[in-house]
Amino acid sequence: MSEPLILGTRGSDLALAQAKMTREALAAAGVECRIEVIKTIGDKRPDLKLIEFSQGENAILDKGIFTKELEEALLRGEIDFAVHSLKDVPTDLGDGFEICATLPRAAIPDVLLTLDSNFPEKLSDISGKTIATSSVRRARQLMWLCQDVNVVDIRGNVPTRVRKLTENGDWDAILLARAGLERLGIYDPAKSSFDFEGHTVQARELPEGEFLPAAGQGAVAMEIRSENARAREALALINDEPTFQRVSAERAFLAALKAGCQTPVGVYTWFEDGGESIAMSVQVFNEDDPASEPFVAEVKGSAKEPASLAAKLMNLKDRFASSYE
Repeated sequence: MSEPLILGTRGSDLALAQAKMTREALAAAGVECRIEVIKTIGDKRPDLKLIEFSQGENAILDKGIFTKELEEALLRGEIDFAVHSLKDVPTDLGDGFEICATLPRAAIPDVLLTLDSNFPEKLSDISGKTIATSSVRRARQLMWLCQDVNVVDIRGNVPTRVRKLTENGDWDAILLARAGLERLGIYDPAKSSFDFEGHTVQARELPEGEFLPAAGQGAVAMEIRSENARAREALALINDEPTFQRVSAERAFLAALKAGCQTPVGVYTWFEDGGESIAMSVQVFNEDDPASEPFVAEVKGSAKEPASLAAKLMNLKDRFASSYE
């Protein structure tokens, strides 16, 4: 009998929920695995803003703050594969690492949470409101839609962030991904509010076609060392191909942009032509000039060649950039 595969994961409530989802999917396919919790630098230093990890002598580039220690465990052979929220995974993986599988993707919208039952319906009407988020993408989208909104930073896992909203009277709302809220059983999309530790929290989904999510948002991905054939074969049994195609297109565009975790990019993909084609809509904000107009575009291409969409978009982006020169 083969030894169980070892699944590496962060220790947050959401990370563990996603690890258990993966373990259950593998068990249904006849593959046994056990979970090994590994703390990342992002978990150890919740006091730092995400941007601060990329500063100083010991800078950690891109979103390696949530993956570095897991990859080190893969290198040492302590785990067979790592389970990630895909939006936390750097676009350019190191030599010998690869994303080999994804679970079926969850709903991808962002959700605005507030205690104010009279919070404005339109984001263009939130002038003067204070919104907390750790995401540069969300911050820039908010400021693009309403120049007078006040955006502040927030850290912590999903329950911690919701708790901070209920405790901080200076904040009007926070933004989180629906997938995490739903996977933890905090939020029911069929309802407009939920109870959290005695507080009624209003929840409003932002349409993904208008408030574009992060690349890979809502996707749970498995990372392996390319040489680990046993893990690759096992994970192929649970790979959701439609999800894999969509996130491949999204990550290919980030790679073409050479985008990192502090690059404000929104990406939304969907299938057309009965699943034969993938359409992709993007918003790319200038990192250095918050007042500048973002690059906004939409393209469509073959679902069998998801990377081709990135090339089409980069051609459009080059024309967009040249029009401002």
